[in-house]
Amino acid sequence: MAEVTATLSIGQVAERTGLSVHALRFYEQEGVFVSPVRRGSGGRRIYSQDDVDWLTVCIILRASGMPLPALRRYADLVREGAGNEEERLALLLEHHVRVTDQIGRLTQCLDLITFKVGVYEDLLDQDQRPAEPDRRRPSVGGDVPASTPGTSA
Repeated sequence: MAEVTATLSIGQVAERTGLSVHALRFYEQEGVFVSPVRRGSGGRRIYSQDDVDWLTVCIILRASGMPLPALRRYADLVREGAGNEEERLALLLEHHVRVTDQIGRLTQCLDLITFKVGVYEDLLDQDQRPAEPDRRRPSVGGDVPASTPGTSA
């Protein structure tokens, strides 16, 4: 018995992936799909669940900052099949380093933002209490942590 593969329209794939129809056409044009996009009898694009699964990988890689040429190269390698796993690994490891570095930078940013939020929450909390001078905190530069030189409000 032959296996029947469900086919999806470009609109259905757009809905499932969150990509626009334009983005799907763009990815096809850029050679990002592992398999060629098939066409129905009327010339309309038809996709499989495998296409959706591959697009999900592509969406995650793009969202993590993978440049389009690197994504295209990765798709080329996957399309070529077995025997180039070392190059695929190298490409992904390089991207892994970029993402890890980006997370580190964002963590530093978040730490500063969290500190500033706390400072302003404290200031606003003090405004809610009866007016009483706070002798513990200097009034100038009080929202700059001692361990973060060169940082200003």
